[in-house]
Amino acid sequence: MTKWVYSFGDGKAEGKAEMRNLLGGKGANLAEMANLGLPVPPGFTIPTEVCTYYYAHDETYPPELKADVDAALAHVGALTGRTFGDAENPLLVSVRSGARASMPGMMDTVLNLGLNDETVEAVAKSSGDRRFAYDSYRRFITMYSDVVLGVDHHHFEDLLESYKLKHGHTLDTDLSAEDWAALVVQYKAKVQQELGTPFPQDPHAQLWGAIGAVFGSWMNQRAITYR
Repeated sequence: MTKWVYSFGDGKAEGKAEMRNLLGGKGANLAEMANLGLPVPPGFTIPTEVCTYYYAHDETYPPELKADVDAALAHVGALTGRTFGDAENPLLVSVRSGARASMPGMMDTVLNLGLNDETVEAVAKSSGDRRFAYDSYRRFITMYSDVVLGVDHHHFEDLLESYKLKHGHTLDTDLSAEDWAALVVQYKAKVQQELGTPFPQDPHAQLWGAIGAVFGSWMNQRAITYR
């Protein structure tokens, strides 16, 4: 049976440095560091074989992949004491690209995935910093919309600059938690306006959107030119 997900964290990993062709450079190195006992945050790698399958099967995934990803997410949650998608104690993740050969900046990345209208409040409560939580949320909306949904980041930059001008702010650091919360509302409205659908609130839908975007970025013009 083909293995579609390789976990790492808590001082051990299912991969190692020599598995670069399967796990990509980033995945192989994270596995090696975890095996060495270095303090690597837990996570998992979807191997290059899935990308090969994806393009060989009309941009679809192996049937077993979803269950394997769910199991790996649950494992990360058990190690961190958090649950992906939970409104009270959410696990947030990053979806990062990798390849057999180093391709810095050529493929896509999404950070703070799992933030939504509920989990942002949990982050605000647990961190004790509402401004940090809403600043992170608006950054996530910008990044996810640009990378996954195809809503160019300039739309959000324009909204931010207009807001600062209207309210007499010069720097981003001048904005308060309430300012960032107000901009989150504007950012989501912009997504609705551009796409005719709301910004996704389901963390699992966010995750699979990001996974698809990373695989899709293998064939973006930057990556093709770099190769």
